[in-house]
Amino acid sequence: MSIFKLIGGVIFDVALFGGLLFLPAGTLDWWRAWVFVGVVCFGAAASIASLARAKDGLLEERFKLPIQKGQPLVDKILLILLISAYLGLIALIPLDVFRFHLTAKPGPSVSSLGLVLFVLGWWIMTLALRENPFASAVVRHQKERHQTVIDTGVYGVVRHPMYASAIPLLIGMPLWLESYAAAILAIIPIGMLIVRIFVEEKFLKQELAGYGAYTERVRHRLIPFVW
Repeated sequence: MSIFKLIGGVIFDVALFGGLLFLPAGTLDWWRAWVFVGVVCFGAAASIASLARAKDGLLEERFKLPIQKGQPLVDKILLILLISAYLGLIALIPLDVFRFHLTAKPGPSVSSLGLVLFVLGWWIMTLALRENPFASAVVRHQKERHQTVIDTGVYGVVRHPMYASAIPLLIGMPLWLESYAAAILAIIPIGMLIVRIFVEEKFLKQELAGYGAYTERVRHRLIPFVW
């Protein structure tokens, strides 16, 4: 993959978070947001550098559009709603912090825990991407890439480590940026991810050889020893 495309991916991530945080805030005087954008920049660069060596076109797959041929209609709808909820959650944080003041701000220890959770989620996500060359953003059977079931690494712990990583990401981000309200409303995109798990598993059991057996070997979907 072109180095310019990889750099563009990092710039896009930083611009997305920066725009959704600073524009609704109406100010650049927000040190927590600057720290957060810096963490995103470093994390995105480190992840892409790590995955740049991945074989089988993982990054090419991840850079594809979120609506693709062979994707079930229900997943197209769910993905659009999920992306909207995710972007809306990010934009809600500055609106709450600077304008609405819906709840009291978390204390320094809780907000610091939020940053730790965000970094933890990003780390789990990177581990999942490194392990699974078929980790597409959409639900589809990648016949052209000869997709197989991945059951090693974090995929031997839970069946959906990418979704598992989203939980600390979605909760940790608003906690660090001092919005309890957004942290509570993170339940909306998390709930959509849970619904998507059922859609994805039903599809893969029908389309991907060996996936049914995989669900018997790895019993937990999202949280080890819980569910």
